Amino acid sequence: MKIEIFHHQQKFQADLNEPIDISIPLKNGEENPNCYYASDVEFKTIKSGDFVGSVALGGSVNYKEVRLTPHGNGTHTESFGHLSADESDNINTLLSSFHFIAELITLDISQSGEDQLLKFEDYLKKRKFKTDAVIIRSSPNDKSKLTRKYSGTNPPYLDHRIAEKLKEENVKHLLIDLPSLDKEVDGGALLAHRAFWNIPEGIRKSCTVTELIYVDDSIEDGLYLLNLQVLNMEIDASPSRPVLYNLKPL
Repeated sequence: MKIEIFHHQQKFQADLNEPIDISIPLKNGEENPNCYYASDVEFKTIKSGDFVGSVALGGSVNYKEVRLTPHGNGTHTESFGHLSADESDNINTLLSSFHFIAELITLDISQSGEDQLLKFEDYLKKRKFKTDAVIIRSSPNDKSKLTRKYSGTNPPYLDHRIAEKLKEENVKHLLIDLPSLDKEVDGGALLAHRAFWNIPEGIRKSCTVTELIYVDDSIEDGLYLLNLQVLNMEIDASPSRPVLYNLKPL
C-alpha cells in the first residue's frame, strides 16, 4: 500500500509494505540491553493444577507471564510523567497521535573528560529539515547495542543544549539509541529531560522521549514517516515499537 504525504508544501510517497523497525526485540533472559540495574526480562510458563501453559510441555496452549522494566530492558517511550508526582500523567493518554514526519541524523560520540556525549555543535551541523520528530543514531554503531549491559558504565548521553534546541524547534518526539538522554548518575539534575519537556516553566505534555532504539547503519540519514506505538498501559513509560517508512519526493 502506498500513500501520499504533504510536508511543508512538498509531496512525498511512502510504501506501507516496506516498514523499517528500529525497536529492539525483547527476549526471555539476558539477551537484551539492560540499564539502571533492571532485572532481566522473564517469560514464565503459567502452571495451575493439571494445566501447563506450554505446548512443548504437553499443554494445549502457550500461556506465559511476562516480567519487564520498561525504562531498563529495551526500547521504550516515556512521557513527562517520568518526572511528575502525578501518577495520572501516563504515556497512553499523553501520546494521542502516532504518525509523524521524522529526520534521522547520525552523531559521533565525543570524549569530554571522563564522560562521552553527543555534542551540540555536531547536532547543529547535521540537522537539515523541520520535522515533528528527530531520531538520533550514535556512532560508533554496531549490533552489540542489541544486548549491551549499560548499568554502572557511565554510558554516553546527550549535551542538554541539544534538548534545548529541539524544544526551540518545536520537535515533539525525540528518539535515541542510548539508555538515557542524561548522564547515568547526575544527582537527579536530568538537564536534557527537563529541557526537552520544558519543566517546570510550561510543560510540553504531549511530547515524548524514546530510548534504546537501534538503527542499523544500512538506514540512511534523512526524512522518514514515523509510526510510534506504545502499549495502552496507565504508566509513565511503555515498551514501544517505532517503525519508519522511506519518504520519496514526488
